[in-house]
Amino acid sequence: MKRILAALLAAVLMLIGSTALAEDCRVAEENAASFRALLEDLRSVGNEEGRAAVQADLDAIRAVSEADYEIARRIADHWQAVCANPDYPLCIHDGGQRATALEQIGLTDGDAHAFVVLGYELVNGGMTEELKGRCEAAAAAARSFPGAILVCSGGPTGENNLDRHTEAGLMRDYLVNVCGIDAGRVFIDERAMTTVENAVNSLEILRAQGVETMTVITSDYHQRRGQAIYNAMSALYARDYGYAPAIVGNYCYGTDADEAVFQNDVLIAIRQLGQLLNLPREKHN
Repeated sequence: MKRILAALLAAVLMLIGSTALAEDCRVAEENAASFRALLEDLRSVGNEEGRAAVQADLDAIRAVSEADYEIARRIADHWQAVCANPDYPLCIHDGGQRATALEQIGLTDGDAHAFVVLGYELVNGGMTEELKGRCEAAAAAARSFPGAILVCSGGPTGENNLDRHTEAGLMRDYLVNVCGIDAGRVFIDERAMTTVENAVNSLEILRAQGVETMTVITSDYHQRRGQAIYNAMSALYARDYGYAPAIVGNYCYGTDADEAVFQNDVLIAIRQLGQLLNLPREKHN
């Protein structure tokens, strides 16, 4: 009799689980079109018509799911404040030993903060000057805020990388051996091959380390895209785990990239947000 009851209970639980999964799939399918429209309308959020379209997309998402709405709202709010804002200030590393620009904005030091350092494609298995520059910026931030941790993200990229060196592994070695940063402060993700995977894998580390706030460190033209992806990933974590580390400030390696490079990177962010939200890629080309 006990076995029969246990089997019946298991069947009921399975049915409940299947019903809940089906409902989640229905909600996701219903909101997919609205999320696609939202990402497309973010391109023109700088004008009144675009803002109205974004609000209509948000209203449509909210009518189906409040949880989805919170994710969409965070994406839209951040996009308007950072990606679509020509006056958003970028903090550029000046080449010094300390991150004076970050010190001036009053960033709070402590082990609940992390500097997330994004990798850059390797050449013949080695670091480029741009990747070293990102590490120099990260090292300056680490010296200015000795209580914070660093999370380096990047996998085995580039052609002719016969030894499968990873961006993150080389970044850690550079930070420790060249820049003199304590190895105990440096955490690495050696799997990520895209900015989306940077965010997915980094959030696992941030959550495990109890990080509450983060600053993205990357090249200047890549900062807005990096923030957009990490902000969206944080919103997803808020839904799934009740954990949402906030982005505080930014710090960049300065490049000679022209405005076209900056604008193209923002457009790439639209496509990658679609990937992060599991929307069909062809809808974002």
